[in-house]
Amino acid sequence: MLVDSHCHLDFPDFADDLEAVVARAREAGISTMLTICTRVTRFDRVLAIAEAHDGIYCTVGIHPHNVAAEPEVTAEHLVRLAAHPKVVGFGETGLDYHYEHSPREAQQRSFRAHIAAARQSGLPVVVHSREADDDMARILAEERAAGAFPGLVHCFSSGAGMAERVVDLGLYVSFSGIVTFKKADGLRDAARAVPTDRLLVETDAPYLAPVPKRGKRNEPAYTAYTAAHLAEVTGLESEALAAATTENFFRLFTKARGGQAAADAGDP
Repeated sequence: MLVDSHCHLDFPDFADDLEAVVARAREAGISTMLTICTRVTRFDRVLAIAEAHDGIYCTVGIHPHNVAAEPEVTAEHLVRLAAHPKVVGFGETGLDYHYEHSPREAQQRSFRAHIAAARQSGLPVVVHSREADDDMARILAEERAAGAFPGLVHCFSSGAGMAERVVDLGLYVSFSGIVTFKKADGLRDAARAVPTDRLLVETDAPYLAPVPKRGKRNEPAYTAYTAAHLAEVTGLESEALAAATTENFFRLFTKARGGQAAADAGDP
């Protein structure tokens, strides 16, 4: 069984066939999915999907793209929203200097608020970084100096050096379908640099479908392709990679582990 540790099931791309998408994921062995919030004003939609499906959990937060358009949130507000049993983390948050849809200062302020929520609650923060690695790592280091917090850098797309730096800061690293792309040799080097007990796999669906589905709408079922490729890259057997990344997910997202145990206990 595998976990898709990052997807966006509330996006319009899935509006017409969400139940079929979830069913295909189950058939492909994807036992658990984490659907990610990108706008706190649309959190209710994200939460409704998680509430309606066993094995689907969610986060609450604001994507750096959306910071300027969303109300500014405090750590305390985020922690209150995360009280629901299906909310297992914060984000996605972080920095994106590629498009700069939101001012850098506002992105950084929002990023720190999400980290503070993670520190206060013990729930992990899901970090996005694009063309902002130095500031991302600096803020993570500064915030860690103020007190430990759990988290991961999702859809990792940098080199081995940054992967090692993220791990040294105590975070996990998640790889998407990008790792299967032909020209992603540097990213494959990064995957080899991540200890097995810090490794996660994701789709970032509906984006970044892995080979051999590249160019199509991504969906959680395709986690299996990325996981198979990651197993080859890291030298692990497919079953070992699946077991490790699943265990890592539940070790990091401890609230999901409790929810999954309760759901399993209710099975006939």
